[in-house]
Amino acid sequence: MEHLSGDERTPGDRAPARPLPGHIAAALAGAGGLTDSAGRPWSGRTLAGEAASMHNFENDDGAADAGYLAALTALTAGAGDEAAVVAALATARVFVPILATLAEEGVGVADLHSDKQADMALVTLKAPDGRTAMPVFTSAASLAAWHPEARPVAVYAARAALSAVAEGAELLVLDPGSPITFVVRRPAVWALAQQRDWTPSYADPELAGSLGAAAVGFPAVRRVEIHRGGGVASLAADGRQLPGGGSGPELRVLLYLEDGLDAAGVQAIVSGLNDAWARNEVFAERVDSIEVKLQRAAG
Repeated sequence: MEHLSGDERTPGDRAPARPLPGHIAAALAGAGGLTDSAGRPWSGRTLAGEAASMHNFENDDGAADAGYLAALTALTAGAGDEAAVVAALATARVFVPILATLAEEGVGVADLHSDKQADMALVTLKAPDGRTAMPVFTSAASLAAWHPEARPVAVYAARAALSAVAEGAELLVLDPGSPITFVVRRPAVWALAQQRDWTPSYADPELAGSLGAAAVGFPAVRRVEIHRGGGVASLAADGRQLPGGGSGPELRVLLYLEDGLDAAGVQAIVSGLNDAWARNEVFAERVDSIEVKLQRAAG
């Protein structure tokens, strides 16, 4: 088929973030209290030396979760997919890095400045497209190699996803700087936070039906197909291409249009569909970023 033109919607083009679902908001409301996830008080604790407890992971040896490694190995070998990697991550322990930051100087006796106090802060990164990303590590060794001064906090991946949502991060970046870095995109981050299964948008039949239904109002659109986008794949440090773990766009929508449309007609269809999809709840929740390709319909 002859390729007519293309349109890509980047994450920055999306509408402002929607309110959090109630169950996520409730979980976040209870995540910043006086105790950790094991119920132990934060007061009087330090993250240095022997006091750097892993909370409910005291017997943890710091190695990456075996299930996650198996799913990642299958992905690397071409025998698995990114949905299986995220599914394995859902039950895995990960490490969230935190760093000491200097607070404002206090005022002491006789206007003498006291020592600056050190606060601890979660680390966030800026993705190439400008979005906020949270780095997460599957092993203590990978975190130490990335930033020797970062302190590891061991949590289940669902808790890390909740923290990402609280920090306004749309991406989880697993093991940055390691031989294989895997990006968990926004819909999968939310699925982890809600502790539910995740289906990639390009493999979601309900989403495909929803996009097709939106096109019914545009008679010149003969057919709508969904495929893996150009941003699903990722590159390992040694140059191998992996069929998953990329930051997007992860969804490619093919619009098959009737022949004879001029440029204005094509643009009107694309703009109209973009508006319809933006109002579609299924689309908003399950699609991270999209690329639209136009082709002539046969016959």
